[in-house]
Amino acid sequence: MKNQFRFIVVLLSAVLVAAVSLSAGEETEKRAFTAEDIWKIARLGSLNLSPDGRLAAVVVTKYCIEENKGAGDIWLVNTDGTGARRFTTGETSEGPPAWSPDGKRLAFTAKRDGEKSQLQIIPLGGGEAEELTDMPLGVSSPRWLPGGKRIVFVSPVLPGFEEDLDSMNVEIEKRSESRISAKITEDVFYRYWDHWLTDGYVNHLFVIDIETKEVTDLMTGWDRLTGASGLGYAVSPEGAEIAFSAFRYGAPYDSLTTDIYLIDVESPGKPKNLTARNPANDFSPYYTPDGKYILFGAQKIVGFYGDRVRLVRYDRKTHGKKALTESFDRSPSGWVTDRKAKTIYFHAGDRAMGSLFSVKIDGGEVKEIYRSGFNNSIGVTPKNRLVFLHQDNAEPNTVYSIKTNGSGLKKLTDFNDELLADIEWGEIEDVWFTGAEGADVQMFVMYPPFFNAEDQTKKWPLLVLVHGGPHGTFGDNFHPRWNTQAFAAPGYVLAMVNFHGSSTFGQDFTDAITGEHGRKPYLDVMAAVDVMLERGHIDEKRMAVAGGSYGGYLVSWIATQTDRFACLINHAGVFDLLVQFGSDWTFGRPRAYGGNPWDSMDDVIRWSPAHNMEKYVTPTLVVHGELDYRVPVGNGLEAYGMLKRKGVPARLVYFPDENHWVLTPQNSIFWYGEFHGWLKRWIGVGPDVAR
Repeated sequence: MKNQFRFIVVLLSAVLVAAVSLSAGEETEKRAFTAEDIWKIARLGSLNLSPDGRLAAVVVTKYCIEENKGAGDIWLVNTDGTGARRFTTGETSEGPPAWSPDGKRLAFTAKRDGEKSQLQIIPLGGGEAEELTDMPLGVSSPRWLPGGKRIVFVSPVLPGFEEDLDSMNVEIEKRSESRISAKITEDVFYRYWDHWLTDGYVNHLFVIDIETKEVTDLMTGWDRLTGASGLGYAVSPEGAEIAFSAFRYGAPYDSLTTDIYLIDVESPGKPKNLTARNPANDFSPYYTPDGKYILFGAQKIVGFYGDRVRLVRYDRKTHGKKALTESFDRSPSGWVTDRKAKTIYFHAGDRAMGSLFSVKIDGGEVKEIYRSGFNNSIGVTPKNRLVFLHQDNAEPNTVYSIKTNGSGLKKLTDFNDELLADIEWGEIEDVWFTGAEGADVQMFVMYPPFFNAEDQTKKWPLLVLVHGGPHGTFGDNFHPRWNTQAFAAPGYVLAMVNFHGSSTFGQDFTDAITGEHGRKPYLDVMAAVDVMLERGHIDEKRMAVAGGSYGGYLVSWIATQTDRFACLINHAGVFDLLVQFGSDWTFGRPRAYGGNPWDSMDDVIRWSPAHNMEKYVTPTLVVHGELDYRVPVGNGLEAYGMLKRKGVPARLVYFPDENHWVLTPQNSIFWYGEFHGWLKRWIGVGPDVAR
């Protein structure tokens, strides 16, 4: 058994508070962190560095709880740490900013005069934004071409109408006025997360001349989806070529493998498939600044999203490909290079952290630059500093910079400092223990406020959290939906278990649950509970388990195996593995579940909670959204229905307007109330049972 402890400051309880001295003669009572605070926090994203590296443009989204919505503005952050200023003041959210080649203008998308986001440009010196487009279905993801006279963007089209936008507008209006509500398909992939794909729209790349406003479709004739989540692309430094990722096959989409394609900007023609020889996914192209290479990510196992990512270098001159991280048993993401294209920088999940790494352009040793919390959206300044977004359990996304050698860490923004200044902070612990089959398993343990491990007279309730995926991880991050600080606030000790199947611990560990979703994760959770009980401060009669998605599945599976817990919370959980063949994403499920129902039904239902309910007696809160197409709502209703028919205490919280997550402020705050209310009802709060 391996034990490693790491203590960091985290948010304290919503019930217990402390008074601390701010200065001589002045005291203030620190307050608790609440679900409302989650929606008062400014959320940072879409970080993009200026060409000279002096400024970082970042979208800062703030929410209004009363109006139940948020809006994002672009802020400019000085990368030397001297401050930030708000740059846009639109009433709706601004899309990700893109710098002009000379750094004097920003392009972004926003809904200014209509229902669809359109392309805007604005001088860095200020003034009104100029709207450049009037695309029928809106615009996203702008990129400048060299010279600063043209901009590439993404827009959905109806195939066959892309060269006649007026006719496309007429057809879209005709559809909107139709009283027929039927959705018709013969495709395998026909809806995604919370929206249907049966309207026939596909994404195309366009280029617009800023002066003439002439718009040119670069993908005329392309009639298939470019991916599950839009169209990712990159523009070559000389501006002659664009690389993009897209599905290899079209309708009926019985394969969702992605490839990298190349298209000529001046003479588009048919896109060229760059990665046809790899049967699995290729994605996220990036041109090195010198124009010599395209970097992209590749997987080897078809249909397995948990397969580790290899960073591949494609030589544009010789057409050779080289895997740069084959010996690195983690998954790189967000790769960029320095200006001379000598070193590649990326972030990757590693042992429940999202660390920064580097590797030389020719490959070799992968070096860790910075390990703390979760980090992403990397930019490289000419002075060899990395500018990035950082978060951990005690800090929402914040802009930081660090030297490429890992020294000189500097905080650049303070958007949430005032709000969080009077929040009391607590401790989190990084723990390793022996799990299933003698393997080392990691978990984070979060303690409630004023917790004293040496005081064995107090017994605390334990809340075990199990993450989704299953190939995800409980990391050291600040989650806006499953916020561990808010969970611990009323007085719970949390155990966040990264069981077998979790990512960031190596490919073998991730793939260890293939074909048997419930066995090792269940054993890991039970072992984690034993570790917590051995410490002497947990009340074994006041223990609960909560999880969402696959975590909700594991919650249900645990209840079919043991009555050890006082209550359970199942959010958007998989309950019936057969129902999951009605999910939006069925590609790869036979591998995950151990076969197809028509070939090996016993293997599939062996791990299905719905088919193993004899011993299920634990009171359960079931939460589900109608618009959840990843885990169809039938899972939640079936779980609740079976529990009620069995006479097991159960409560259903159903959101007709939410999807796999709860995304609106007021629903989210209500959700936390239900979550904590169920726990209080069955295991109380704090060391003294207060029901």
